Amino acid sequence: MIQVCLMKDGTLFTGGEELLAEEGRKWIDVLHPDEAVMARLAERFGLHRLAVEDCLHLDQRPKLEEYPNHVFIVLQGFTAGKDVCELTLHEHHFFLAKEWIISVHELAFAGLDSVQQRVRADPNATLGRGTDFILYLLADGLVDAQFPILDTFGDELEDLEVSIFERAEKSQLQRIFEMKRMLVQLRRVLSPQRDVVGLMARRGIPHVDERSTLYFRDVYDHLVRLYEQIDAGRDILGNVMDGYLSMVANKTNDITKQLTIFATIFLPLSFIVGFFGQNFDALSSQGSYIAMWVMIIALPVGLFFWFKHKQWL
Repeated sequence: MIQVCLMKDGTLFTGGEELLAEEGRKWIDVLHPDEAVMARLAERFGLHRLAVEDCLHLDQRPKLEEYPNHVFIVLQGFTAGKDVCELTLHEHHFFLAKEWIISVHELAFAGLDSVQQRVRADPNATLGRGTDFILYLLADGLVDAQFPILDTFGDELEDLEVSIFERAEKSQLQRIFEMKRMLVQLRRVLSPQRDVVGLMARRGIPHVDERSTLYFRDVYDHLVRLYEQIDAGRDILGNVMDGYLSMVANKTNDITKQLTIFATIFLPLSFIVGFFGQNFDALSSQGSYIAMWVMIIALPVGLFFWFKHKQWL
């Protein structure tokens, strides 16, 4: 008998307590776990106390632990809101045995819903192939959901790079650090998760059939691609930061050059006005007055053309 049991807030949606008591291959999905729910499942399936405790504290890192009658696996993934940097962490815990698999999570996840629909549509082709195949489908859904996030991140990074070279602004620097924190968060989760999936892709893990290791290798390959995209994004983000700093430095140099030119022009003018404004009879004649104005007009014009000749303007 193949059964799919869905639980939410301690309530069984597809039958009742008899589904837990009956024999047969089954997948039990628990949304919003609490102590009462996990205690019932632990008593029915012999779940280890330490693994149950981890399920009640959703702050674990990706890992794989072997217990006497089951394997406990923690996998994580992200979903993004309107802002690609606003990530929501989805932590999923799995108890895997030969005849049953229990998935525990706090938040709804679109990838998991699609797997549930697939299992309901054809239980023999999914759950009938083994509980480890259900684990593969769930792991694959978690991992594949990260590709659209990184694709959107890459598109925004390219737009940010173009806008910086058009005009550098302070808001762009803030956005660069937000994107950098996002990549650090992704890397922190996907790095240990790659090791976990790599273990399941090898032979010898309890309750993971040799045929299923081929599927987990595919998930491992996806994680490697994601990791490479993250590294490439970090390199590009570093180049964008260097470009921003270069644009700001060039803008500062332009301002300094303009101020220097203005100071160079007005410094001799200040000297001329001060010199001809001295209280001497010889400097108060009409000739001195005309000479002063000739110098006031000729000197800035001469400096302007000289700067143009030197290509300082």
